[in-house]
Amino acid sequence: MSVKINKDSIWKEQIVYEDNHIMVVNKLPSEIVQGDKTGDLPLSEKIKTFIKQRDNKPGNVFCGVIHRLDRPVSGLIIFAKTSKALSRFNELFREKTIQKNYLAVVKNKPPKQNDRLVHYLIKNEKTNMSKAFAKPTGEALKAELEYELLASSDNYHLLKIKLFTGRHHQIRCQLSAIGSPIKGDLKYGFNRSNEGGFIHLHSYELSFVHPIKQEEINLQAFPVSDDAVWKYFREVLS
Repeated sequence: MSVKINKDSIWKEQIVYEDNHIMVVNKLPSEIVQGDKTGDLPLSEKIKTFIKQRDNKPGNVFCGVIHRLDRPVSGLIIFAKTSKALSRFNELFREKTIQKNYLAVVKNKPPKQNDRLVHYLIKNEKTNMSKAFAKPTGEALKAELEYELLASSDNYHLLKIKLFTGRHHQIRCQLSAIGSPIKGDLKYGFNRSNEGGFIHLHSYELSFVHPIKQEEINLQAFPVSDDAVWKYFREVLS
């Protein structure tokens, strides 16, 4: 599929970091990371087209998917520009040496200012949802995160989430389990959806030692969004 990418507009905001090995993109909530049954053009293909046009590259462009974000979730995601980078970064994720922090907006204030949550999650393949249990049960997988209440408005609360495990819908499920579902997340108990179907969950920070350049990389990006709630909290944190 041939698609013309306007490199002078949104890509200036979306590309957060790039070198010869990787590109880190601030994903929009409407985008899928790689192809699925919807047939929509994935972000990985958009990046290939963008690089090919920008750099006037002949032939195919390599863009390896290292990790993913759910479609309604926005934020930082790493793509490999070479097979060597793909292999090295896959190893970092297996070793859990990449630190990921998220921002989440909830309506119901959590019971504590900050806390470490431990649940045991079971994924339902039919509904594509996870269910949280307080104690180990069956084939449930341990899920662990920390949250910190950063700011509040009249109606909503902004949390910073630090992940220690990477389970299916982990943040969405665990926050719902303590009575604080994410704004717009009908699937996990919020009372209404957001226009456009996105949820207020954003991959905000990535920190890692670059496995090829051996440099410490610390990246941070707010949502690329006109949403009033995100705008409010961005101004509060600025």
